[in-house]
Amino acid sequence: MNKTRGEMTVKEAGRMGGMAVKEKYGTDFYSQIGKKGGETVSEERGPEFFAEIGKKGGETVKARHGNEHYSEIGRKGGATTKANHGPDYYRLIGKKGGESVKKTRRGQPTSTATTEA
Repeated sequence: MNKTRGEMTVKEAGRMGGMAVKEKYGTDFYSQIGKKGGETVSEERGPEFFAEIGKKGGETVKARHGNEHYSEIGRKGGATTKANHGPDYYRLIGKKGGESVKKTRRGQPTSTATTEA
């Protein structure tokens, strides 16, 4: 596309507008409007909508990258979590999860299990 002086593409205009909003309101603004938008969609369409689009997205990723992709990203995520929290982290959260299950079976609230460790 030939551009003469003073003209810009739609892509360039969108980028400039986004940068102006970022400069004026800050990066947290995008989180706030995204949350509001998600809440509105949830109210209008219900949680089933998110389940449906999540399933479609998962199917698309599976078709594009194959089943092994999920194993690979799981391993990478596990390694990152281990690096960030230490090797005992999984033992601790497993113990907390087990305590939560025990308390639920006894009819006790599970919120007390999250206050430990």
